[in-house]
Amino acid sequence: MTDCLVPFDNNGSERDLRMAKLQQRISGCFRTTDRARGCCRVRSFLSTARKQQHSLLNTLKRVLAGKPLTFQQVAEDSG
Repeated sequence: MTDCLVPFDNNGSERDLRMAKLQQRISGCFRTTDRARGCCRVRSFLSTARKQQHSLLNTLKRVLAGKPLTFQQVAEDSG
């Protein structure tokens, strides 16, 4: 409640799920569980890159070149 860097709402999470739901609605369904899992994996990776202020185009270029970004997990203060 005192950390101003934490978003006030969960709209970011809802936005992350919206595209997967839209894809499902347009095509009627995901044809396979692997396809749905792959879509979620790509969207999650790009969402993390965007949140860490990386260029999405450069991020995709790196992935296709076989040199994907590695993201550091933010350590929480224990005190």
